[in-house]
Amino acid sequence: MPLTGTGVIATAAVAAARGVGAFNVIQLEHAQAIVAGAEAAGAPVILQVSENAVRYHGALAPIGAATLTVACAAKVPVAVHLDHATSVELVHEAVESGFTSVMFDASVLAYEENVRTTAEVVEHCHAAGVWVEAELGEVGGKDGVHVPGVRTDPAEAAAFVAATGVDALAVAVGTSHAMLTRDAALDFELIGRLREAVPVPLVLHGSSGVADKDLTAAVDAGMTKVNIATHLNQVFTTTVRRTLADDARLVDTRRYLGPARTAVAAEVARLLGVLKATLPTGGLSHDRRSQPA
Repeated sequence: MPLTGTGVIATAAVAAARGVGAFNVIQLEHAQAIVAGAEAAGAPVILQVSENAVRYHGALAPIGAATLTVACAAKVPVAVHLDHATSVELVHEAVESGFTSVMFDASVLAYEENVRTTAEVVEHCHAAGVWVEAELGEVGGKDGVHVPGVRTDPAEAAAFVAATGVDALAVAVGTSHAMLTRDAALDFELIGRLREAVPVPLVLHGSSGVADKDLTAAVDAGMTKVNIATHLNQVFTTTVRRTLADDARLVDTRRYLGPARTAVAAEVARLLGVLKATLPTGGLSHDRRSQPA
């Protein structure tokens, strides 16, 4: 199946009040597991490659090409997204490589500079039919601790979207990146106000720290794209540790990476159910274009 535009998947989800699972790829096994889980759930999915993962692999090409290949072999609609890019050059490379969307993160800049730089990225990406996500507010866990004072203001969010032309907005509503416990306290009232104020899909980063019932409630309140990375890494690593502990003589990497891949696939399928991501009968268009707003 050809790639499906991120905007196609997200727009359909907004119209149906469904969530969309966006899961991070670090190794090839992650991409395979995420697609297998999406196929089992009968749901579209977004494969994400972060700037940190690119740095780990030394370049975008190896992990990007592998992820795109897995996505194109899927039996459900799959998009491929560059996550948390701070480098404009990396954004351009992802566009040239065939990614269907990018998340450009200039949230650490002053507001005016964030707007200017993001608008330039949007212009470049839209010329290639690539969907753009940005962030406003600070989701903690990467460079600091999330505090209420940096949560996204609805009026400022609406103005930011209008000024930049972005197609989706990641907002700070109580989550934090890299959480190992699932006890983040979401501000559902703020999510509702953001949904009313912002005309593009909302994105929840740091969702690994959110309990199942609150993930569902976040979708009901107005979240669409839900990013999950650390939680799947926990599932993967726990399975590897258990498998190796059961057999001290085990050296064949396939014998422990394979079970980890299977475990992640099962968790992806389960989480897609939590996010109400399953497609209705008839599915959606498998259009490659991201349909920028």
